[in-house]
Amino acid sequence: MPEIVLVRHGQTEWSAAGRHTSYTDLDLTPVGEQQARELGARLTGRAFAAVLSSPRRRARRTAELAGVAVTDIDDDLAEWHYGEYEGITTPQIRARRPDWELWRDGCPGGESPEQVAARLDRVLARAVALLARGDVALVAHGHCLRVAGARWIGEPARTGGRLRLDTATLSVLGYEHARPVILRWNCC
Repeated sequence: MPEIVLVRHGQTEWSAAGRHTSYTDLDLTPVGEQQARELGARLTGRAFAAVLSSPRRRARRTAELAGVAVTDIDDDLAEWHYGEYEGITTPQIRARRPDWELWRDGCPGGESPEQVAARLDRVLARAVALLARGDVALVAHGHCLRVAGARWIGEPARTGGRLRLDTATLSVLGYEHARPVILRWNCC
């Protein structure tokens, strides 16, 4: 049965520093480029009917270095829009707002969890339609892919907060007895 493979981009300077990165279009670090090449080795032998990528350079470059040909750029795969929190870390945010929680509160001037879930629901619907042709890869970012994993199994976006996802990892969504399941998560 065809599967949806979630590919998180390789390391950037901001991901290494724990800084929230959405629309800031950063390149991969040398470590991130090596991680992306290593992803390619793990994907050897897997053919994709479609590869949807975030428009951000870090995602597109990860796909390129992994040897995965992007078939479509999908704006809905962009990272969670952090609004006023773009470029700063969770500890910096909590110094001003101690009870803040991304998965509950979203970001002022950015997106709520429900808005991100709506985007990822659209992506998953497109991916499911493509499964008739074979496996589908989604190349994107940590928080949005965590939301995709949660939504795949019928959970709210906030459940993504319990699904750790490191840079340059693979996760696989599929079916068991016709039910959506997470087959593998955060594999490196």
